[in-house]
Amino acid sequence: MSIVQGDLLAALKQRYDEPQRHYHSWAHIEALLRHFETIKSKLNDPDAVLVALYWHDAIYDPMAGDNEAKSADLMLEEAQGLLPEDRLKLADTIIRATATHTVPEGLSAADQSDLELFLDIDLSILATPKAVFDQYEQDIRKEYAHVPIDLYGQGRSAVLTRFLERERLYFSDGFFSKWEQTARTNLQTSIKLLSKLET
Repeated sequence: MSIVQGDLLAALKQRYDEPQRHYHSWAHIEALLRHFETIKSKLNDPDAVLVALYWHDAIYDPMAGDNEAKSADLMLEEAQGLLPEDRLKLADTIIRATATHTVPEGLSAADQSDLELFLDIDLSILATPKAVFDQYEQDIRKEYAHVPIDLYGQGRSAVLTRFLERERLYFSDGFFSKWEQTARTNLQTSIKLLSKLET
């Protein structure tokens, strides 16, 4: 049985069903839950990772720049009692790390490993088959429908280029070998298409 259930789970599902969400919806959470099952045995604290998973996009306003911080704050408020305070702190750290998809300094080896695995599955969408990835890009565009098309092309291209410029997209060796090349191919293709929106 999941650590998150009942009214708490129902309230989260309601949040993820908000009309401005096209990719950052409950379907995204369900996809990550499937990946979670594949990494659960490798996690040092699966409950903390699971709490982070449920709340990491709980607040999502495409016009705001602090969604991750607000989602972490909401988790700390709503998940009190689900985990010991030090484990809630790990969930908080994981959620905040999704803002940049980088690993903060000062973590224990166990917590760093858990955070890296979560960041990897959160970027699993980048390594999906072309049709799925193309739908993802369309859904992100819908979430940013308020941005003029040329500015969107510039901004989205910049985001994807920053990922592409990383030495590696996936921290864990398993996901790196499984997903890295497909993800890079998808990113390169998308950046080429986005460049046409800027002209």
